[in-house]
Amino acid sequence: MLLAGFLVFADEPKAAARQSLSELAELGIELKVATGDNPRVAEKVCRELDLASKGTITGAELDALGDDEFVDAAQNHTVFARISPEQKARLIGSLRRTGRSIGFLGDGVNDALALHAAGVGISVDSATDVAKDAADVVLLEKDLSVLATGVAEGRRIFANTVKYVLMGTSSNFGNMFSAAAASALLPFLPMLPSQILLNNLLYDSSQLAIPTDRVDDEQLHAPSHWNLAFIRRFMLIFGPISSLFDFLTFGLMLGVLHAGAVEFRTGWFVESLATQTLIIFAIRTRKVPFLRSRPSGLLTATGLTVVAVGVVLTLSPLAHDLGFTPLPWQFFAVLGAFVVSYLVLVELAKLMFCAEPIHLVAPPRRTRDHAHRVRRRAARFHRFTA
Repeated sequence: MLLAGFLVFADEPKAAARQSLSELAELGIELKVATGDNPRVAEKVCRELDLASKGTITGAELDALGDDEFVDAAQNHTVFARISPEQKARLIGSLRRTGRSIGFLGDGVNDALALHAAGVGISVDSATDVAKDAADVVLLEKDLSVLATGVAEGRRIFANTVKYVLMGTSSNFGNMFSAAAASALLPFLPMLPSQILLNNLLYDSSQLAIPTDRVDDEQLHAPSHWNLAFIRRFMLIFGPISSLFDFLTFGLMLGVLHAGAVEFRTGWFVESLATQTLIIFAIRTRKVPFLRSRPSGLLTATGLTVVAVGVVLTLSPLAHDLGFTPLPWQFFAVLGAFVVSYLVLVELAKLMFCAEPIHLVAPPRRTRDHAHRVRRRAARFHRFTA
C-alpha cells in the first residue's frame, strides 16, 4: 500500500457562534470549555471564537490535584481538555460550591453527569437521548443566541419582580403602622373597610404594568440573586418614611383643616393612594435622581391614571356612597408638596442602598446539592427556541 496523503476532517464553529459568545460575555457570564478533545484542538477553537483564555489544563493534571488545588484550577483556567465525565461533574460541583450559578451545555453521553451536576443543564434537540433526559432545557435549534436572549429576559423579569416586592413590602409595612397608630389615637375609624379595599384595588391595578417596565442596563449586565436581608432592610427604612407622610397628613386634616371623620378618611385615602402609587417611579431604579431612568409608557400612564381616578372619585356622584366628601383646594396644594417631599426623601434614602452591588450583594448559600432530586423533569416540557 502506498501513502497518498492525509485526509483531515474539521468541524468549524458556526459564524454566529462568535457573536453569541460575545453577547454572553457582555451579560457578565464567564465561559469555560470542558471537553474530551486534545488541548490544542480546544485552544484553536477558542481562538477562532475570540474566546479569551486564562489557561488550559488537562484531565491528567487535574487528577494530580487535591481538593483545594482543584477548586483553584477550576476558577483560574478556561479550557479543560482530555477530561472524563466524572471530572466534568467534579469541575461543576467545585464551581457551584464557590457560590456561582453554573449552566452546562452538552449533547453527548459523556455529558450526562455534568448536565445533572449543573444548576441548569442545557442540551439540543439533536443530542443523544441520555443528554436530553439529563438536561433541564432542550434547545430546538443549535443556536447559542437564544441563551443570551433567555438570560437577558430572565434578568428583566427578575428585576421587575423585585420592584414589586420592594414596593409592596415597604408600602404595606408603612400603611400597617399608620393604620395601627391612627386606630389607637382617633375616636373613629381612620378608613372604612370598603375604602381600604378600594384603595388596594386601585393601587394593585397600577402595578399590573410593572412587567412592561424597562430595566436599567446595569441590572441586565450583572447577575442578581434573591436577598431577603436586603428586602427586609429596605422595608424597615422606606416603610417608616411612608408612615411619616401619613402622620403629616393626619396633622394637616385634624390640626389645620379641622376635618371630621368623613373628611379625614377622604384626605388619607387620596394621600395614601398617591404616595404609594407614585413611589414606584423612585424605587424602580437605583439611579439618583430617578429621572435619569425612563419608565415604560404603560407604567407611567397607569400610575398617573390611578391617582387621577382616586381624586375624581372623591368629587364624583359616587363619593357619598363610598364615604367620601369633596376636599378644599388647600388640601391638594399641600398634598402636592407632600408627594414631592416624599420622593426627595426616598431619593436620599436610596443613596444608602446604591452603595451595594447591583446584584444585591452576595449570592445565596446552597445548603444542599442535587441529592433531593428524585428525577429530572421531562425534557419535552422545557424546550424553547430562538
